Amino acid sequence: MYQQLMDQICQRVVAGDWPAGHEMPSIRSLAASARVSVITVKRAYLELERQGVIVTRPSKGSFVAEGADLGLRLRRQELEEHLKAAAGLSLLLGVSVADIAQRLTELREASIEEKQADGSDSATARSGSAELETSGGNNG
Repeated sequence: MYQQLMDQICQRVVAGDWPAGHEMPSIRSLAASARVSVITVKRAYLELERQGVIVTRPSKGSFVAEGADLGLRLRRQELEEHLKAAAGLSLLLGVSVADIAQRLTELREASIEEKQADGSDSATARSGSAELETSGGNNG
């Protein structure tokens, strides 16, 4: 249950709903609103603090951690989790690395086309791919 709570908090941070410095709900108030135990919220907050997502200041409360790359770091962690799951599934199905790379390329291009059709800014998507390529993201 604490993992679900952590995921919900991270989603709010990534979406920008809770920017850096945002004061988090108190442990007791979040427990009451989420209808979970105080221990569950405390465990989630401790883990989020360990991960650097939030900081706790004694007698002041918990806050979203400062750092311009926090949202980006969380999105990359999420991508990594999805890629691990896809890798495991591909092994079970006997799908080759080349087939996975081909399909991922097709899906990514389709996603870029959808964003362009929706009038979204695709510059972010293109800059992200350049960064992945330069950081070794295409080492197969």
